[in-house]
Amino acid sequence: MAESDGSTASLLDIVENRHIIVCTGSGGVGKTTAAATLAMAAADAGRRTIVVTIDPARRLAQSLGLDALSNTPQAVAGVEGLDAMMLDMKQTFDEVIERHAEDARKAERIKANTFYQQISSTLAGTQEYMAMEKLYDLHHEGGYDCIVVDTPPTRNALDFLDAPRRLTDFLDGRFLKMFLSPGLSATRTIGKVAAFGTGMFMRAAGRITGASVLDDLAEFFQSFDGMYEGFKQRAQQVYRLLSSGQAAFVVVATPEPGALREARYFVERLAEDGMPLAGVVINRVTPAPSTELGTLLDEVSMACRARLAEGDDRERAVAGMIELATRQTDVSARQARNIAERLRGLEVGATATVPLMATDVHDLEGLRAVRAHLLSA
Repeated sequence: MAESDGSTASLLDIVENRHIIVCTGSGGVGKTTAAATLAMAAADAGRRTIVVTIDPARRLAQSLGLDALSNTPQAVAGVEGLDAMMLDMKQTFDEVIERHAEDARKAERIKANTFYQQISSTLAGTQEYMAMEKLYDLHHEGGYDCIVVDTPPTRNALDFLDAPRRLTDFLDGRFLKMFLSPGLSATRTIGKVAAFGTGMFMRAAGRITGASVLDDLAEFFQSFDGMYEGFKQRAQQVYRLLSSGQAAFVVVATPEPGALREARYFVERLAEDGMPLAGVVINRVTPAPSTELGTLLDEVSMACRARLAEGDDRERAVAGMIELATRQTDVSARQARNIAERLRGLEVGATATVPLMATDVHDLEGLRAVRAHLLSA
């Protein structure tokens, strides 16, 4: 496998120099915490930074000490130079329509269309496409030195790369181009779709809109004519930006086999697509006991532990502590094996491990504790 772009750089180098940082990984591994931590570190390095979440949950807002996030950048109190925002998919899609429509009247007609109002918030791939649109807008406007993106909570986090292509393919597909015939109505549409299977089409339309809205469908695609190329070109521009030296991907995982298996897939897929991998973050790792305690555990025989367990309260307490330390040692060793086995043979760039914290990370103090481990690589 080819060596990744970020293979010789630490994550600290990344936050100090890259313009775009994308945190990816399977759901529930701590991408939001990693994104917030990297953004805070970039701001602390004197870079004007924004962290963008696509996750509708409030984890990013909470960890940054904010009540809520919106589609408008919001300053983070306590971290100079750091803004945060949450993608509003519908609002961003409206902005895209306004940008690509030939005039304001056409844009308003599309936005008022029932079919558009449904797909602007439900069509598969829309969220990720709009994330790319917002990312490109922030890049193009030039107001930030560093843009950190927290990708959606999905099993396949690389939908962030795939979904825009799927969406533009949908909008430009042969099946849907039949709606672009001048004067096409629902009645004429039914005749044209018969060759494809009217029942199949009606079921598909019902899943997307919840009703039979062929007239709205025809009007939508007729109004959309001439805008396909703009959508496709923007998706291509963002793809080139993400594969350039200005960007870096950080894959986040936990030390469990399932998450590491997904991380391996992400790393391999990024390499196949020529995307610059900065490194892998393994979150919630059980730390090994200190060297002194490890030595003590080796010296305390099983017979001695059994005698302690049968002794007075003090001796039983010691036995309990030894048992807990032994279990911690076993879990730590198992996780280390998991990491080594699942990532063997990969060029992963910088590798950082973040230990399992005593409490959830929910404020700036918690993020700073994570940062001490995240940027030590």
